[in-house]
Amino acid sequence: MLFPSRLVQRFFPIVLLFMLMIFGAVYIYSVPFIKDKVYEIERNSSRIALDNVFTMADRMYADTESYQQQVLESHKQRLKIVVSMAESYIDQVYQQVKKGEIDLAAARANVFEMLRHFQSIDGDYIWVASYDYRFLSHPDERFHGKDVSSLKTDDGVVVIPEIIDVAKSQGEGFYQYKWNRLAENKQLDKLSYVKNFPEWGFVMGSGIYLEDVAAELEVKRNQALDDLRESFKQLRVAKTGYLFIFDARTNMLIHPNPNIDGTNIESLLNPVTQKSIADDLINVADTGKELYYKWDKPEDPGNYIYEKLSLVRHVKGFDWYICSTVYVDELKSSSEQLSDRILSIALISLLVAIAMAFFFIYWVTNPIKQLADTALRVSRGELTATAGFRRDDELGILAKTFDEMVKRVRNNIQDLDLKVESRTLALEQSNQQLMDTVMSREKAQYALTLIEERQRIILDLLPAEVAYFDTRLQFQFVNQRYADALQRSKEEITGQSLAVLSQNQYQAMQAQLTEALNGVESAREYSNWSRDHQVITKRLITPCYDDAGNVVGVLLVALDITSEKEVEKKLLEAQRMSAVGHLAGGLAHDFNNLLSIILGNLVSAAEHYQMDAELQRYLKPSIRAAKRGANITNRLLAFSRRQPLAPMPCDINLLLQETIELLQGSLPSNIELIFDKNKTHGLPFVDPGRLEDALVNLALNAKQAMPRGGEIRFSVTELNVETQSLFLDEEVAAGHYMQIKVADTGQGFTEDAMQMAFEPFFTTRSDVAGSGAGAGLGLSMVYGFVKQSNGYIKVTSSPGQGAEITLLLPAVEVELVAGPVDSQEYEHQERKGKLVLLVEDDDDVRQVVRELLRKMGFNVIESSTAEEAEALIAVLDDVYALVSDIRLNGETNGYDLADIFKFTHPMSRVVLMTGYAFDENSGREGKHHYNVLQKPFDIKQLQKFFEIEDEE
Repeated sequence: MLFPSRLVQRFFPIVLLFMLMIFGAVYIYSVPFIKDKVYEIERNSSRIALDNVFTMADRMYADTESYQQQVLESHKQRLKIVVSMAESYIDQVYQQVKKGEIDLAAARANVFEMLRHFQSIDGDYIWVASYDYRFLSHPDERFHGKDVSSLKTDDGVVVIPEIIDVAKSQGEGFYQYKWNRLAENKQLDKLSYVKNFPEWGFVMGSGIYLEDVAAELEVKRNQALDDLRESFKQLRVAKTGYLFIFDARTNMLIHPNPNIDGTNIESLLNPVTQKSIADDLINVADTGKELYYKWDKPEDPGNYIYEKLSLVRHVKGFDWYICSTVYVDELKSSSEQLSDRILSIALISLLVAIAMAFFFIYWVTNPIKQLADTALRVSRGELTATAGFRRDDELGILAKTFDEMVKRVRNNIQDLDLKVESRTLALEQSNQQLMDTVMSREKAQYALTLIEERQRIILDLLPAEVAYFDTRLQFQFVNQRYADALQRSKEEITGQSLAVLSQNQYQAMQAQLTEALNGVESAREYSNWSRDHQVITKRLITPCYDDAGNVVGVLLVALDITSEKEVEKKLLEAQRMSAVGHLAGGLAHDFNNLLSIILGNLVSAAEHYQMDAELQRYLKPSIRAAKRGANITNRLLAFSRRQPLAPMPCDINLLLQETIELLQGSLPSNIELIFDKNKTHGLPFVDPGRLEDALVNLALNAKQAMPRGGEIRFSVTELNVETQSLFLDEEVAAGHYMQIKVADTGQGFTEDAMQMAFEPFFTTRSDVAGSGAGAGLGLSMVYGFVKQSNGYIKVTSSPGQGAEITLLLPAVEVELVAGPVDSQEYEHQERKGKLVLLVEDDDDVRQVVRELLRKMGFNVIESSTAEEAEALIAVLDDVYALVSDIRLNGETNGYDLADIFKFTHPMSRVVLMTGYAFDENSGREGKHHYNVLQKPFDIKQLQKFFEIEDEE
C-alpha cells in the first residue's frame, strides 16, 4: 500500500500541502516577476532597433534634401548657360547686320531657325517670344509662329503673356509653370529661365521639366532604400522579428517577405479590428504605443491566429513609416524558458523533500498502526492478540502495557459470559409473548385505517359538499369540496361550530338545521354569484338516528345544479325559436304569393309599355322594390329553413352587399358595417341562403358583444392552399378557397369561451334565458354549415380586443354570366306550342304565372284545384310539363299531384312552386324528388328551372 496507515494518510497530506504552499508562494512571487522583466527586455530591444533605423533614415533624408537643392541649383546654372550661349550667337549675328554683311530680316530669320533646332546635351531647347505674345522661335510646330496671348494650360491659366510681362519688368528670372514635352500632349511642371532682350524686342527662355529632376532624386532615394534593405538584413528582433518600411500611399518599400515587398498593402486587413493594417500602423506612429494584431507565420501561411506587436516611427521627410514587428510568443519564449528551468529545479527539490517526509512519517506512525490493528482485533473478540513489536522508546512501553491490559480483560469476560447466558434465556421467552400481542393489534388498526381512508376518498370525490354535525351543530366531518368552499382545511373545520366558522351559512341554514334536529328532512335551492356567473345550489339536510331512534346528528349534502338549470332554460328558448320559425314559414307563403302577383304584373306592364318612357320611370323602381321585398322576406325567414344544402357558385360580393343592406335596418345606429371589397376570380361553391344565415348570425353575435357600438368589418379574399400547411379548426386540405372574415371591435372571447365557442347552447351572455338575446346556437349553427360545406372555421380573439371569425369555403372558377336578354329570347323553338298544365289556387298568382309561360312560347291550360287537375291529367295527352303550387286547397298537395302526373306522363317535366322558406321535400324519403321554385320569381328563374328539368 502507498499509505499503510491512517496516520500517514493524515500527516503526509498536511506536510505535502505545507510544502506545496511554500513552493507556490515562491513561484507566485518570483517567477512572474522574472518573466515580466525578461519580456520587457525583449520588447525594449525591439524599440531600440527601431529607433536606430529611424535615426539612420532621418539622416538619409537630410542628405537627400541637400542633394535635391544641389541638383536643382545645378540645373538652374545650366539653363542660364544655355540662354547665354544663345545670347552670344544672336549678338554675333547682329554685329554682321551692323557691318552690312546681312540684312536685319534675313538675320532674324536665320537666328530663329537655328534656335528652333538647338538642343543641349541634356535635351534642353530654347524658345523666343515677341512682346505681342507670339512665338518667334519654338521647336514644336504647334506653337512656332503662333499667337499665344490666349493659350491656356490644362488648369485654365494663361502663362506665356504673364511670363513675358514679368521678364520685361524684372529683366530675367526663373518661372515655374505647366507645359507639355515636344510632340506630347500631357502637361508637366516645368522650371524655365527667361531673359528680356529689349534691344532686340523679344524675350528668350529655356527650361527643364521637374519630372526629370524628380527622377534623379528617385535614384538617390532608391539608393537610400537599398542601403536600408542591406542594413535590415543584419537586424533581428527576437528570433523571427523583423523591420519593414512603407510610404504614406501604403506602398511597401522594404519587407523581408517577397510576396509583400513592393506591393500596396491597403487591402491587407487586421484580423483583430477588421480594418486596413496600414491604417492601424499609421494611427500608432510616434505615439509610443504598440499595435496588437494577429498574423500568419512563414511555416503556417494564411492562418492569421498568431499574436504580434508592432512599433511605428514616421520619417516625415520621406513620408515613410518604419515598423518593427515581433511575435508575442517569441517575446515570451526567453521568459518561459527561464521560468521552466526554475520550475524544474523547484519540482526536483520538492520531490526530494516529499520523499524524506514520507519515510520519516512512516517510521513514526508504523508502530502506532500495529497497536491500532491489535486493538481492532481485540475489539472483534480476538483476546489472544498482542502488539508484536518491542522498542526501547515510549512506543515500546505503550505496547507492553497494552498487552497486559488485554490479558486482564480476557479473564473478566469469561466470567461475565456465564452470567449473561442464563439471563438471556428468560428474556427471550417474555419478549416473544409481547411481540405476538403487538402484531395482532397492529393488524386490526391497519384494517380500520384502510376502511376510513376509502370512505374519505369516496366522499372527497363526490361532486357535492358533504358535512356531518352533531346535535350541538359542531362539525364532526367534512369532505374536501366543503372545506374548499369555506376556504379552510378539513383539520381547521373539524370540531368547530358552524356559527363560529361562517355566520352567513349558519343564518342561511338555521331553519333547515332546526327542522333536521326535530327529525324533519328538507331540501332548498338557492343561488350565489361566483366571479362572473351565477351558481344554483340544491341543499339537502337529513337527520341521523341511533339504535334507539334518537337524533344524534345532521347530514348536509349540497349539489351544484347550475348546468341542469341552464340546459333547461336553453331548451325552452330553442323550442320557442322553433315555434317562431314555423309560424314565419306559414306567413311567408301568403306574403310571397302577394309579391308574385305584384312583381309579375309590374314586369308584364313594363314589357308591354316599353316605349312609354314616363311609365317606365315609375314601373322600374316598383319592380326593384318588389324584388327587394322578396329578398328581405327570404332573409328574414333564414332561421326557419330546414332543407338540405343546395350548393352552387354564388356571387359573394353581391351576397355580402345584400346582407349588409338587410342588417343595416336591424342593427343600432352606433354600429357601423364596413365591407372591404376585393376583386375575385372565383366564387364560393355553397348554399347561398345558408351562407347568408351564417353571416347574419355572426353579425348579430358581434352586435351583442358591442353594447356601446363599434365596427363590424366584412372582407373577402381568394386563397390557394398548395400543401397541407394551414391550420384552422383542423388542417386545411390543398385546394382553391374563398376566405371570408367577419371582425368586430367588441369585448372578445375569454380563453374558456374560445374552447367552447362552437358548443350548442353555449353563450357568453348571462341574460340569455327569457331575454330573447339568443340561445347560444349562433356559432354552433355556423360551424355546422361550414363543416357541411366542406369548409373550415377559426376564431381569433383576445379579451377586450374584439373578435375575428374566419370562414374558409371551397371555391370554383366561374365564367361571367351573360347580360340580360330581350323578352322575345325567352321563347325556345322546341317548347313553342307545347302544352303546360298550370295548377294554382290563387287566381291572381295563376294569372301572372300563365303570362310568364305564354311569353316562353307555351300553350297553357289552367286549374284552380287539385281535383280538377287530376281530372285533366287523366284525359290530356302530350302534356309537356306540370307547373303547380305545393300548398293547394283540399287534401291533395302539389307533391301528390306531381306523383300522379309522373305516373301517367313519365317523360314530362314537373316544376313545383312554393312561398315557404323550408324544404317541403322532407318526409318524402323513398319517393320522387322534385325541384322547387321559390316565390316570387321572374321569367329568367322559371326558364332556368325548365332547363334543369330538360337536363334531368
